[in-house]
Amino acid sequence: MRLSRLLLAIGSAAAVSAVLGVAWFAASLGPLPRGEALEFSTLVVDREGRLLRPHATEEGRWRLPVALDGVDPRTIDMLLAYEDRRFRSHPGVDPLALGRAAYQWATRGRIVSGGSTITMQVARLLEPRSERTLTAKLRQIVRAIELERSLGKDQVLALYLSLAPYGGNLEGIRAASLSYFGKEPRRLSLAESALLAALPQSPELRRPDRSAEAARAARDRVLDRIALAGLLPADEVAQAKLESVPAGRKPMPALAPHSADQALAAAPARKIHRLTIDAPLQQNLETLARERARALGPDISVAIVAVDHASGEILARIASADYFDQRRSGQVDMTQALRSPGSALKPFIYGLAFEDGLVHPETLIEDRPVRYGAYAPENFDLTFQGTVTVRRALQMSLNVPAVALLDKVGASRLSARLAQAGAPLVLPKGEAPGLAMALGGVGIRLADLTMLYAGVARGGDVVPLIERLDDAAPQAARRLIDPVAAWSIGNVLTGTPPPENAVGGRIAYKTGTSYGYRDAWAIGFDGRRTIGVWVGRPDGAPVAGLTGRTGAGPILFDAFARSGQTPVALAKAPKGTLFATNAKLPPPLRHFRPNSLVGAGAEPPLRIMYPPNGARIELASAGKPDPVALKISGGVEPLTVMVNGLPVATRAGRRTMFFEPDGPGFLRVTVMDANGKADSVMVRVQ
Repeated sequence: MRLSRLLLAIGSAAAVSAVLGVAWFAASLGPLPRGEALEFSTLVVDREGRLLRPHATEEGRWRLPVALDGVDPRTIDMLLAYEDRRFRSHPGVDPLALGRAAYQWATRGRIVSGGSTITMQVARLLEPRSERTLTAKLRQIVRAIELERSLGKDQVLALYLSLAPYGGNLEGIRAASLSYFGKEPRRLSLAESALLAALPQSPELRRPDRSAEAARAARDRVLDRIALAGLLPADEVAQAKLESVPAGRKPMPALAPHSADQALAAAPARKIHRLTIDAPLQQNLETLARERARALGPDISVAIVAVDHASGEILARIASADYFDQRRSGQVDMTQALRSPGSALKPFIYGLAFEDGLVHPETLIEDRPVRYGAYAPENFDLTFQGTVTVRRALQMSLNVPAVALLDKVGASRLSARLAQAGAPLVLPKGEAPGLAMALGGVGIRLADLTMLYAGVARGGDVVPLIERLDDAAPQAARRLIDPVAAWSIGNVLTGTPPPENAVGGRIAYKTGTSYGYRDAWAIGFDGRRTIGVWVGRPDGAPVAGLTGRTGAGPILFDAFARSGQTPVALAKAPKGTLFATNAKLPPPLRHFRPNSLVGAGAEPPLRIMYPPNGARIELASAGKPDPVALKISGGVEPLTVMVNGLPVATRAGRRTMFFEPDGPGFLRVTVMDANGKADSVMVRVQ
């Protein structure tokens, strides 16, 4: 009895000493590392969190964080069955596995298996050490128990999936899956999952890019163990063994490389950059740009910008045909390069003319030889169409009518209006805005031009383009043209003849070709998206025969086709839109006469005396708005008065009249006399 008590006391003391010793050892290890200090790869992701482009760590490692829901559950089940069958039940250490490892070491005189659990491996990865001693193993055991108590099973498993070695500079299952298979780990096949389960045990010896046979053998052993455990049918395992092993590594994703570079430059300390880019659309349009550039020639590049015109978010931005093609200057961002737009500015000239009440889409206009001092504009094909409608003139991109309208609305006014909307035009040094602007004698960026067209699509209000979701903040829209004029532009451009083999009437679009065939443009929109396309040489050299219609137009229509969505109809006409044939238009709107504002006699000039341009008019506080007085001097009767493009009833001999505004907002008031002279003011009713 005394002996048994003595032995019990000795055993208890030994147990207490062991516990105290382990506690002392654990305390000596210092704070528990949980992975917070680890450096992971910087990621650039799209609007849905899909990977666009990762960047290696400063040490040159690919270490991509991954969550459990980012990995195929079958892959996780296979990993646990092969690596740590009792992971869900043990406290971080598997006594059975440790006992087996100790027995093998004792009987064979060498380490056959380490008995390490996944949690112990995570402990080793968090505190890497090269020695393989009992002290090191004890350290892993203690840390494993601490990790499970502190983090829990799922977080430990996520750490393993993010840190496990897969050969070379690949760490974590996501980096390995992207590098070896070119896909995310949620989309792995059975054979691919088995290979990635086998690699961390001997990542260098089993690397498929260096030893395909060793990789295959390791993969098949995993499959055999899975089949033996009854987790998968034998026929599926047999089929998986027939799959080949990748012979090399694939490049990491590099979608939207220019956008990714700019996001990193703007916030270098940020680890995850979220862009407005839509990854599937970006990939489709990058492929399109690459294909078309190769077909057009070895020095040609293509740039594309796709925008959601309701929000201004950039959905895709292809800044060059191939980022890695030095001959095409692939790293030059052609969406931000200043280039001549050719005829792509014409819709804004027509928009100002619509807004001013100078013309209507059904107004007749002359396309005949004309001279402005020493300047005599000609059409692209060196022919003249005679008398055409304004609608037809814009659809055919006739130069003479566009120059005539710009002469009336004013080149400086056009330049100021576009700059006010956020897209300043760049003129040659020392030059002032002139009539050559109608044909592209200025510089503009593809991104800015696409933004302007998106403003037309959204009813005349331009919102700044947004590409980085992290820095996005609501910004006020800027007025470009009034809603009726914007709708008229879209309505006219929808009827532009489509490129060969394309379906017309589904998008509103305009092309442009710069002087000397240096730049080809095509910008179009439907009810949801605006897409701009530029084609040319980045160095500005001419390309024989390159035009907007044949070079950029087909790419634009293909871009809409590859967006994966059927084009959406344009918005309905806003209130105040005038629908009329030419014969039913007010007389001054039936035929535009370029010299109509030049006085031929001694009549006093036509002037709107009240309200003055830029005036603010207060509405009544309640009830029906008070009529607004309109006072006119000069001109030859009969007079035609239009408010926002709609005619207002007048009486012969009356130079003071009244009209009722619809409500608060901006009003364009235009008066024309019998000789076609006109005056116009913009007032704000509030």
